[in-house]
Amino acid sequence: MSEISNQLQKLVIASGNVGKIEEFRAYLADLGVTLIAKPDSIDVEETGATFIENAHLKASQVAIATQEWALADDSGLEVIALNRAPGVLSARYAETDQARIDRVLQELTHHSNREAQFVCAIAIASPDGAIAADAVGICKGLIADAPRGTQGFGYDPVFLVPELHQTFGEIEPQVKAQISHRANALAILRSKLESLVAPRYSL
Repeated sequence: MSEISNQLQKLVIASGNVGKIEEFRAYLADLGVTLIAKPDSIDVEETGATFIENAHLKASQVAIATQEWALADDSGLEVIALNRAPGVLSARYAETDQARIDRVLQELTHHSNREAQFVCAIAIASPDGAIAADAVGICKGLIADAPRGTQGFGYDPVFLVPELHQTFGEIEPQVKAQISHRANALAILRSKLESLVAPRYSL
């Protein structure tokens, strides 16, 4: 019986977000897969109406462009009282993280319902662009009255986890790594990813 080397030894992360890339590297470090950021020259327009559509789109296009396995996610904040805005527009809701936070807080000024959730959709595409696996993870919480903490990135300082009485901006990275929307999506995706990474054999 001879071992056939599996193709999935390297994953191109279809993101330019340094914080997000580091989270993926931490979550997947034990799988023995080399994770690299996509080239800056590759820019995929997010035209999907849902997080999973955008994840599929980005993974497929980056895989084809690099001729490598690619992992993409689309994630964002859904605020219930704002009809789930900013949703897929989370990264484009304003020019900076602080401006995006300010806009959400301003739009919630006259709402008593502070319920919100972070959503993360992840897709893995083979070098020909075919989607090999995907998953969606959710983390439910509330929008705090004001930013708290300096950890994390994006909307983290105003996303309050009720059970911990802390925002994502206050909790330690190792705690966030266990409960976040990205962690939940990766937990669902993990068995699929392991089957792609595991060596295959033939007689």
